[in-house]
Amino acid sequence: MTALLFLPVALFVAAYGVGLRINLTPSYPLGIWRIEMLSRAIRVGDRIFICPPLTHEFRRARERGYLRRGFCPGWLSPLIKTVVALPGQLIEIGASVVIDGVNLQRSAVQPNDGSGRPITPYAGGVVPPGFLFLHSPFKGSYDSRYFGPIPADGVLGLATPILTFVP
Repeated sequence: MTALLFLPVALFVAAYGVGLRINLTPSYPLGIWRIEMLSRAIRVGDRIFICPPLTHEFRRARERGYLRRGFCPGWLSPLIKTVVALPGQLIEIGASVVIDGVNLQRSAVQPNDGSGRPITPYAGGVVPPGFLFLHSPFKGSYDSRYFGPIPADGVLGLATPILTFVP
């Protein structure tokens, strides 16, 4: 009986150890993803796993249910997002996101979250050194449209889908 109870825990630990993660948020397809170590500089277009910083915005996001519990600092779950701007790039936020004068596709800024609560967009500005501006094409995604650029030192690696589906 003890072995049967221990087996799921052992499988979870083994899967976690090889970088497998389960995505249960609709910002990207649901299912099993893998964190692949990054052996090069981060580029625009990279889909990454990143730990959010312990800021007021992310604590509030956890309280509102935008983020789940996980193994990042503060027990936050890592985000799966696509890098859309690097340090030095200019971000403008209006009805959608504009990066260096080019409109970012599928980046409409929502005035309210999925529960109807007001959500304040990022004010815009130049991405500072050591930071990344992140995006998900999912309409309801909590991404840099709302929290702004975040530190690149939280990057865990590239996000690779293993067994996923779109509900």
